[in-house]
Amino acid sequence: MELKLRSRTSVDAGAAAPPAPGSRGLARQRRRWAVWMLAPLLVTLAGVAGWPLVRTIWLSFTDARLAEPTRRFVGLENYVGEYGLWADPDWWSAVGNTLVFAVTSVTLETLLGLGIALLINQPSRIRLLLRTAMLVPWAVPTVVSAKMWSWMLHDQFGVVNHYLLAAGLISAPLAFTADPSLSLATVVAVDVWKTTPFMALLILAALQMVPGDCLEAARVDGVPRFATFRRITLPLILPGVMVAVVFRMLDALRVFDVIYVMTSNSRDTRSMSVFVREQLIDFQQVGYGSAAATTLFFIIALLTIGAMALMRRHERRTQ
Repeated sequence: MELKLRSRTSVDAGAAAPPAPGSRGLARQRRRWAVWMLAPLLVTLAGVAGWPLVRTIWLSFTDARLAEPTRRFVGLENYVGEYGLWADPDWWSAVGNTLVFAVTSVTLETLLGLGIALLINQPSRIRLLLRTAMLVPWAVPTVVSAKMWSWMLHDQFGVVNHYLLAAGLISAPLAFTADPSLSLATVVAVDVWKTTPFMALLILAALQMVPGDCLEAARVDGVPRFATFRRITLPLILPGVMVAVVFRMLDALRVFDVIYVMTSNSRDTRSMSVFVREQLIDFQQVGYGSAAATTLFFIIALLTIGAMALMRRHERRTQ
């Protein structure tokens, strides 16, 4: 008995002992090697992404124009001046359009993606075929899908108006991409069709990680399916859904291609990215356009930091 107690005491003492100096040195060596291995990547990122960002921020403090080689430092004039960005109603209109587009499209894509993921997650003989077919809209390039829908929604030659007229649902063709009351909703609908498979794929991956034992125990206990989803499935997949929403929201805030291809520079659908392109290319105001691009960057950066902080707080509460 004394031998057993002594052996247990020695084991406990060994477990509570601090790590040996050799292990600390090995950990420091591994960290140094990790830094050296990542150094080429960090340098490349600094050159590819860091330098253009720094140059854009610098140009936002000047009156640079595309056709003029000289530029003059104007400070914050492009931001808070009399004709600055923050006093421009066109900029705030673009901000509002972008927020409406992002919130509406991401909300619809999340709800539809969740429903599709739950449907495809059920055992079925054609589940593989359904998963493949689900990815077809997402696989189509955005410019191609936007142009395709522009033709389909054309007020004179579009197939959508043709069938709506034939079914008696409308009395006259609708200009989906030209009518101010329909253009933004049309762009949102096209984006939802294009990006819902992306959300469904991420949510499906989260559903695959739900332990089957929990669902089986709930089924044996006679718990209703909706209660099982609300109390078991949804809390377990919520972190994955939050990650998908954050990624999609950041992508929606910098939307450009689908809006520009379908409605060009229309004031009713102009996003912040389209506004930046208009100032830089059409009006050749490099300084003013750089100020808009810098503001867009910081908006997305702040939202990213806030979303990551909320996700970390949620993880701490659930632990």
